[in-house]
Amino acid sequence: MLVIRPIKETDYPALLQMAVGSGIGFTSLPVDEPLLREKLAHSIRSFASDIDHPGDLHYLMVAEDTETGEVVGTSAIDAAVGMASPFYTYHLGKVVHASRSLNVYNVVETLTLTNDYTGVTELCTLFLQESHRQGQNGRLLSKCRFLLMAEHPQRFNDSVIAEMRGVSDEQGRSPFWQWLQDNFFSVDFPTADYLTGVGKKEFIAELMPKYPIYVNLLSKEAQAVIGEVHEKTRPALRLLEAEGFCKHGYVDIFDAGPTVECPLKLIESVKHSFKVTVHIGQPSDAAEEMLLTNARLQEFRACVSQIELDSKKCHAVISKEAAKALEVTDGEQIRIGALRFEQ
Repeated sequence: MLVIRPIKETDYPALLQMAVGSGIGFTSLPVDEPLLREKLAHSIRSFASDIDHPGDLHYLMVAEDTETGEVVGTSAIDAAVGMASPFYTYHLGKVVHASRSLNVYNVVETLTLTNDYTGVTELCTLFLQESHRQGQNGRLLSKCRFLLMAEHPQRFNDSVIAEMRGVSDEQGRSPFWQWLQDNFFSVDFPTADYLTGVGKKEFIAELMPKYPIYVNLLSKEAQAVIGEVHEKTRPALRLLEAEGFCKHGYVDIFDAGPTVECPLKLIESVKHSFKVTVHIGQPSDAAEEMLLTNARLQEFRACVSQIELDSKKCHAVISKEAAKALEVTDGEQIRIGALRFEQ
């Protein structure tokens, strides 16, 4: 069984290993020891904080295999982006060039650099080792964040976003960035991606075009990937779309991957999750497999297990294994949610 829990100091070697394995384009998990240690420490401070509003807080969690004790995945939430350093995105808009006298009417797409998402909550740092990409593990790692937000909504913004990884090849070359590199930056994609990941974003303000970019001036290769996701990111996008997330014309400034967003209260797993009082026993064979989380923050735990609900959905039976994973006792309340929502 996999259990999701807040990261702790002793998880650093596993976090570093995942940073290496995540590859180029995974900006939120750069291979940089000081930064990774600060992310870890920031998360520990965030989970321990006593606040009732969103702030510059970072909730970093890991997936632990209860059989081996191995940390095999990570998932995170930034409560309010852009508070400590600028959060840049491109907005895809339109301008019209028209002349009645010449009977000309042209609609041209543009990319404008913005900080429009400053202060919103971001889902980030989702990574699962290939050895455990099976069953419901990926859904658990992603969706547990929604139940954490449902239980502690005061800690998060009313709007939630997720930046999806854009198109790049195995060598880390991005068609979109290649055009920017050739015309403005003279820095390759892996370098720009790394600098952003370690917080050195000054070069963006210094070198990024100050005026909207006309999309039709980009290379055909660059135009083709605007708003498209990396092939390995498609399952994550489908899962978020099923939760109610959709595109609103914002893309990443490096690889042009789409940003998807949804109001917190309209996320399917937030809307439909609910709390029940648990009794530890043996659920029947017909019991449904669901996402289970305890109702805590600093000792947050989540897992997937069978749960047998009563007719009023007020009480439920869970196994000893699930109770141990969640660190709950008989008579305690937990929050539960569905693993799938039909689109």
